[in-house]
Amino acid sequence: MKEGKAWVGDEVFDKDAEQLAIVHDVRQGVFVLRPVNGWHTWTNPQQDRLTVTTPREDRVNS
Repeated sequence: MKEGKAWVGDEVFDKDAEQLAIVHDVRQGVFVLRPVNGWHTWTNPQQDRLTVTTPREDRVNS
């Protein structure tokens, strides 16, 4: 998380896609997401539609 909001490496719930995802990248303020188990990607430009379920730090240390 960066300043309490979703950032690269965080596991999030995308409210628009209605699924869990990993923040893969952020490009010019647009979040690039991928499924927890898979490699296709989609984007979501609205950070407020992403809820962090597991911060990157917790995912790396588990």
